[in-house]
Amino acid sequence: MTLTLDHARTIIEIARAKGREMSLKPLSVVVLDAGGHVLAFEREDGASPGRFAIAQGKAYGAVMLGMAGTAQMERAEQQAYFMAAVNGAFGGQVVPVPGGVLVRDGSGAVVGAVGVTGDTSEKDAMAAQAGISAAGLTAEI
Repeated sequence: MTLTLDHARTIIEIARAKGREMSLKPLSVVVLDAGGHVLAFEREDGASPGRFAIAQGKAYGAVMLGMAGTAQMERAEQQAYFMAAVNGAFGGQVVPVPGGVLVRDGSGAVVGAVGVTGDTSEKDAMAAQAGISAAGLTAEI
């Protein structure tokens, strides 16, 4: 299965709606395919322009490592040297915190990742999870 633009649009729409429901600060949401390429991105009014890089970094780390943001953060806390080396290998593009969410299909294969930023990392991950579930896919936070 391939993550499509229609999936990405649903994920973004519902993640933003979840953010409003939870009274989160303005969110920025990016959806990447399994190769780490951007399928879609939206930055809500009031979100700072630098949020694209943060959202992309959260999602990029998840898809390239096959490890959600929560697991990346735990790994960084336990093995800071390793995560620093990984980030160097990926040109500084990895943001190893919650809010980088793996997207899996029905068979469990990774088909992409979502990065959400704007509020606390844990709340960002909740918004991403809502969008992914609404698209009929499985989120790994």
